Amino acid sequence: MRVGVLTGGGDCPGLNAVIRAVVRKGIEVHGWEVVGFRNGWRGPVEGISKPIGLDDVEDILTRGGTILGSSRTNPYKVDGGVDKIKAVLADQGVDALIAIGGEDTLGVAKKLTDDGVGVVGVPKTIDNDLGATDYTFGFDTAVHIATESIDRLRTTAESHHRALVVEVMGRHAGWIALHSGLAGGANVILVPERPFSVDKVVEWVERRFEREYAPIIVVAEGALPEGGDEVLLTGEKDAFGHVRLGGIGTWLAEEIAERTGKESRAVVLGHTQRGGTPTAYDRVLATRFGLHAVDAVADGDFGVMVALRGTDIVRVKLAEATAELKTVPLERYAEAEVFFG
Repeated sequence: MRVGVLTGGGDCPGLNAVIRAVVRKGIEVHGWEVVGFRNGWRGPVEGISKPIGLDDVEDILTRGGTILGSSRTNPYKVDGGVDKIKAVLADQGVDALIAIGGEDTLGVAKKLTDDGVGVVGVPKTIDNDLGATDYTFGFDTAVHIATESIDRLRTTAESHHRALVVEVMGRHAGWIALHSGLAGGANVILVPERPFSVDKVVEWVERRFEREYAPIIVVAEGALPEGGDEVLLTGEKDAFGHVRLGGIGTWLAEEIAERTGKESRAVVLGHTQRGGTPTAYDRVLATRFGLHAVDAVADGDFGVMVALRGTDIVRVKLAEATAELKTVPLERYAEAEVFFG
């Protein structure tokens, strides 16, 4: 049996751990051949692939990014894209695909399953916003990076008596902002799930200054001021219809400075949250996902995604996994209510 594996969408720590698990179990337990498709869905569309052996995955557990490369290619937006994928898989003798990705990559996987291609999904996103799984790998690492950055920024903020606005990733869900903000002791946490009052933020900032401490505000890139719109880096859309967000931190810092008369700076963590070596938790979770994805392929159980439920790895239908985004249920975080703008 020949099994293909690909990584799509934004990179994140832990991708290589999944690939390693798939290759090791696929070869050592089942005697399969494993083929790596390059650059997300572009690989099977254009036939860009390479065999992956045990030697290829020997030292990749701790590496960030993905040895296969990634892209935001959407085969359903490519002329004849699905037929090209079927032809490439047939030509290369690939019997099944393991697709590692987030909502967009797994949305394609679901459609391909409906169109007769055997696909098993593995959930990946630093945003932790993929439905049907308690956690996605990459999230823990992103939170650790953001928390460490907040810790470092706090010392310089206190030294210069200035407000610091830290912008983290989170288009539609504020999981990174919530967890890193709480762990880093932020004074204000702003998430996309609830439009925030600039007046309230300014009130909290001034209260912090009155106590002679520097305020730290953590804001997700998709957070919205009441009555306002998303702040865009560009109006251009990718193949999945997403625009590039960014700039809410700078906008808010300028508002704080103008209204308080205090110095205020913005720090955009951006892609630093995606980079570097994965945490131990993400390495273990990613490895478990990879091993269970192989089991699903071996069982011929296609159209499913492996998911974390409590401490167990289970299988859920791709349709369920991609039905809706998992946003922060603010009602469950009543104990942290004081932190939300």
